[in-house]
Amino acid sequence: MAIDGKTSRRTHNRRTGDKALHLVSAFATNSRLVLGQEAVFEKSNEITAIPALIKRLDLVGALVSIDAMGCQVAIAQSTLDAGADYLLAVRDNQPTLHAEIESYFATAPAAEVEKAETIGKDHGRFELRNYNVSHQVDWYAAERSYPGAPRFPQLTTIGIVESRIERGGTIQTERRSYISSRTLSAAAFAAAARGHWAIENTLHWVLDVTFREDLSRLRIGHGAKNMAVVRHFALNLVRQVADNRSIKRRRKRAAWDPQYLLEILGPLRPRPC
Repeated sequence: MAIDGKTSRRTHNRRTGDKALHLVSAFATNSRLVLGQEAVFEKSNEITAIPALIKRLDLVGALVSIDAMGCQVAIAQSTLDAGADYLLAVRDNQPTLHAEIESYFATAPAAEVEKAETIGKDHGRFELRNYNVSHQVDWYAAERSYPGAPRFPQLTTIGIVESRIERGGTIQTERRSYISSRTLSAAAFAAAARGHWAIENTLHWVLDVTFREDLSRLRIGHGAKNMAVVRHFALNLVRQVADNRSIKRRRKRAAWDPQYLLEILGPLRPRPC
């Protein structure tokens, strides 16, 4: 399951000083369903919204992936308390840990590191991704920065993703670090790290392009929040239809064909006693 936030850009209200709605969503990356959401009015408030969202969900046995904003000891602990494992991106908001992971992989013996490689080709873009995983985390001590420093609980796996992206004759490189409480093989780490982007590609992108969420100007009362939740419900229902149509075509046909609309809404209809 991936957790990430999205801002509805036109829901701000300059007259009243209200900022745009920011909705933190929990997305099941395999079934591509929204499991829950928490509304905030500041991106930085994700840090408090994520534990509240995790607490409401049944996540026993799940692997929860969160970007660098959620790389917090309290969030890691709330994930474990829910019976799940965490996979957190580590960046400059955790500078000491980030530097230690980079330093470890720069000098780690080959026997301690498991590797995997994937290749992606899409829309004129060629991407080579190298995944490095290690379970040697004895160096990660509570006193690594100062005595009594907060420590990520049950840390068992560290990983690095190195990406080489070729597009239009230009080459870009990226390097991302991760920590996890689950003992992941290189292949499992690759699938989980890559799977996190499903929330961007199959949820946020669809909401913007198909549902035109960023163009919505609802901003009075609870209108923006309510409609954001309704869009999530609608997307979940439309996705469950067993045909080969795109999300856009399913929505259009549902507007024209009442019978098709009833098929989509079928699970919502009360069953006879």
